[in-house]
Amino acid sequence: MEKAEQIKVLKQLMAHIDAGTNVDAGGIRHTPAETYTSPARARQEWDSFFRGHPQIIGMSGDLPEPGSFTTHDDFDLPILATRDQSGRFRAFANVCRHRGAIVETETRGKKKLFSCPFHAWTYAPDGRLVAVPKEDHFGQIDKDCHGLTELPATEHCGLLWVHPQADGVLDMDTLMAGLTPEFDSWDFSRMVYLGEDTYETPMNWKLAIDTFGETYHFSALHKNSLFPFFHGNVQAYDTYGRNHRMSLCTRGIDELRGTDEADWHITDGAFPVYYMFPNVQVNVGATTVVLVRVYPHGDDPHRSYSRITFYGRPEALDQDDERLVELPRQFAEIIRDEDYVAAASSHRGLRSGLLDHMVFGRNEPALHHYHNTYREALGLAPLPLMEA
Repeated sequence: MEKAEQIKVLKQLMAHIDAGTNVDAGGIRHTPAETYTSPARARQEWDSFFRGHPQIIGMSGDLPEPGSFTTHDDFDLPILATRDQSGRFRAFANVCRHRGAIVETETRGKKKLFSCPFHAWTYAPDGRLVAVPKEDHFGQIDKDCHGLTELPATEHCGLLWVHPQADGVLDMDTLMAGLTPEFDSWDFSRMVYLGEDTYETPMNWKLAIDTFGETYHFSALHKNSLFPFFHGNVQAYDTYGRNHRMSLCTRGIDELRGTDEADWHITDGAFPVYYMFPNVQVNVGATTVVLVRVYPHGDDPHRSYSRITFYGRPEALDQDDERLVELPRQFAEIIRDEDYVAAASSHRGLRSGLLDHMVFGRNEPALHHYHNTYREALGLAPLPLMEA
């Protein structure tokens, strides 16, 4: 984040604290309960957002050197992501061109070659078919025509983007919607992979996204965990196309008052959280990033899971500080044990059929924006703004 933008955001937060105010959406909105419970809506989302939309599958640090790989199956499509011999990020259908078996079964690692466990057809990290055992018995084939099926993929601002469809398009200007300079300033490409957790939840995937959409709940739900470190119900908020940035206000901001603005850094008084359409949260700390990717279980509206991946800045890792790993994991566990438990409770309430809508308040603009951009992407009418 550029210095001028950091100072602007920190001053906005200070002004809200001083005035006892928060960002204001200008009214309230009602979102229908079926948003979260409808099987037909869930099928539409699955086809539009997860099978037919570009996806962030990780950060550059997941593939630290040539030969590094990760595998993914979050869109009901086996994907093999690699860094090839030249250092380029590639993505392929993790499917052997012989009989369709899954080629690589490990989650991540480093290999010079990938060999199908069925008949040992072997592929290079750039997708080329390089070996067919007993080819004189099998019959000679053109290896150039039988490489792994490549998917559109790009490494942009330290994020790994893949389109699940071979004929899909990655339009980074549209996907980033003006965030590229800001993401470049964070230097995400240098982040080092620290580990990953997966949280299974009995709720609609959008309820997991919603938990990141406001700090109104901090003084109640997080009164003994996050609230001692954050000014609850205080935030700065900005939109970037279908994406947004919500800057949570930490109590460290109190220490900035009376100090030279030239010495301010955004992470000294705020915790920036970026939402990247349709299902990703990028949580940025001073030395770590927590990447949250939320997925439904196919077209089931009642189950979802979150992949929580942790990254650290290399200079912080050099200090051998155990807190570098412990603090982001503790933050994620609070999401799991508090936010997601409350959200699962909301889902149970919505499934009761006794509520026909949920309410988004004036102080929850991220929920207004997210749900209306979500509806726009599905061709639905926007939720009307009403007087509070």
